[in-house]
Parts: sequence; C-alpha cells; structure tokens
Amino acid sequence: MYTGSTIFSQLMQHVPWHHFHRCVDRYRGDHKVKEFKCSDQFRVMCFAQLTYRESLRDIEACLRAVRPKLYHMGIHSTVSRNNLAHANERRDWRIYAEFAQFLIAEARRLYADEELAVDLEASVYALDSTTIDLCLSMFPWARFRRRKGAVKMHTLLNLRGSIPEFILISDGKMHDVNILDYLMPLPGAYYLMDRGYLDFERLYEIDSCQAFFVTRAKGNFKFKRRYSRPVDRSTGLICDQTVLLTTFRSAQAYPDPLRRVKFRDPEDPNSLLVFLTNDFSLPPMTITQLYKARWMIELFFKWIKQHLRIKAFLGTSPNAVKTQLWIAISTYLLVAILKKRLHIEQPLYTILQILSVSLFEKTPILQAFQASEPKTQIPNERNQLSLFE
Repeated sequence: MYTGSTIFSQLMQHVPWHHFHRCVDRYRGDHKVKEFKCSDQFRVMCFAQLTYRESLRDIEACLRAVRPKLYHMGIHSTVSRNNLAHANERRDWRIYAEFAQFLIAEARRLYADEELAVDLEASVYALDSTTIDLCLSMFPWARFRRRKGAVKMHTLLNLRGSIPEFILISDGKMHDVNILDYLMPLPGAYYLMDRGYLDFERLYEIDSCQAFFVTRAKGNFKFKRRYSRPVDRSTGLICDQTVLLTTFRSAQAYPDPLRRVKFRDPEDPNSLLVFLTNDFSLPPMTITQLYKARWMIELFFKWIKQHLRIKAFLGTSPNAVKTQLWIAISTYLLVAILKKRLHIEQPLYTILQILSVSLFEKTPILQAFQASEPKTQIPNERNQLSLFE
C-alpha cells in the first residue's frame, strides 16, 4: 500500500519554488507576514482552480473538512476567508505574473518539438485577445461600456503545444492593436492576426525585425497591383498578387510591397478571404493554412474559460482580479508541464478532471492517469445446472 505524498503534494513538487520565492522577495510579498504566506496563498488558489471552487466560503468549507491533510498538502497556515481575501487584496499581483512568465519559458522548452498543423520549421504565433466580463457595480474600476465592465487578456499563443508566449491583462477599453507596441518580434517567426491588428506602421516594424505576419485585409483596402502569379483555382485560390499601398498615410507607414492572396473555401462558397503578408516565399495555400491555424487561439480562450475559474472572482479590486487570473494561467501551465514531464497521453481536459477528484489520494501521480479497465473473473464451476438446456 502506498503511504507517501498526496497527489496534490506530488503536483506541487513540479513547482520551481526557488524561483517562486525569488519573485516573492523581489516584490516583498511576505514582508511582515507571520502566517499564510504567499506560498500558502498560491497552493490554496491552485486548489480552488483544480477543484472548481467558486467562492471564498466554498474554499474555506472544503479545506476545513480535510484539516488533518492540510499539512501534507504543504499548507502550514490556517485557511480562512479573511486570510485569503486579505492576501488577494494586498499581495502584489506582479509576483504571480512574473512567476507565470518563468513557467511559460519552461513549458516552451518542453513543447519545442511539437508538430504544427502546417509543415513549417519556423516558430508560429497567434495573437488575439479575449474579454472577461465583470459586473460594473462590483468592479467600477473596470468600465468597458456604459453599463458593462470587463478586462481584456491579450495573448500571444505559441502554436506548438498551445503555450501562451506573452500575456497582458488590461482594462476593457484598450484597443487590440496597441498590444503590438509591447511585442518584440522574433526574426524568422510568423505572427497570425485578424483584421483588428491591421495597422501598417506597426506591421512595418514587424517586417523591419525580419519577422513575418499574416493578417486579413479590410473591405476598404486600397492598393495598386504590381505583379500577379499564376494560381490553381481548383484549390479555392483566386489570385496571388504583389501590391503597393496607394493611400497616402498607409503608403508612408508601409512603403514596401505586400503580398495579397485571395481565397474562397471550396467547402463554404460564401466565404471570401483576402490575406496580407510580407512573406513572398511560401506557396499561397500555405498562407491560407497558416491563417486557418490561428483558430487555435480561439480554442485556447474557449478552453480556459470553460475549465479554469476566471468567471467568478474572489475579490473586487484590480489586484485581486489580476492575482486570480495569473494563478489560473500558472495552473494551466503547471498541468501542461506535468503532462509533458510524465509523458501522460490524456488531453489536458482529462487530466484536470482526474485531478479534481483525486487530489487527496495517496497514490503515485502517474498511476492515477493510467487507464485500466476492471476485469470480471468468471468462475469455472460446473456444478450449477443450466436453465436453458
């Protein structure tokens, strides 16, 4: 019989605590704190994410019911609503933001060899944002519309393994295109964006960094055709052109030629897509496949909203909201790292479901993910008479 650590403790062993404490020391998170330190706060918030707790009262009730096991989970302080609410309110959210960046780097290293949906050796990133709705009466600082509150999570997703490369949490009013000012394009990488990021001055900065972008043209896009390449119209391609911008301000912002690829999906005749890119070497169908791969970031946003606790918040201040969001992201990354290190074949959704019901079990963590069907033993006794002979 296994009498070692609980599954939750084994999961926490994959947390680089030395780096976590560096982040805590940098922002003085444990300054004048006698109990319920930042490490306890992180463990409790991870527990809430993994077991789908919805409120402070919910977390307190569940952990008090298993109080003898808290020490074995690594929680050495009393867990109460006041302690957790005060920690989320006062502990600097940048502790968890910086720690999440370290987990991003670790996950990126583990998923570097993952295959892409497109046969391409370069790094491919999808850029987009998702809006997280908030009640304006409870979060007055997060005004988004006249009667609506929200924050935005801007994400640069590495399509090898669906690992977020860069995340910025802003107020709901921040326009998507402004996030391009925070990025440092990687030479040779591809950045996939929708029409909301169509700003020629910022796109020219990506081109100046010897990186590539693929985006969609707007309906009022003005251009002058310089050259047309032959295309196979049976694949859905309509044209593959080299164009120059003709609008005065756009031409000043982006003086170099652009590539314009027009495509109609054979499976959906009503869809007509016009792509713009600064890459002239890839086949036109690869450009369309690259943009199609951008849909992975939409699936990523849908996944985290369904399976992480980022709809109901445990505090109303900006610090509490950002703390919960960054710890939710850290939990996602931690599970992704666990999956890769232990070579678990199940998808992340299945791993989360198994963890949610087995955190207090004392069994080797890898054994919990081994799918084994119970076998019913049929006795070979011949003394029982057959009723149907």
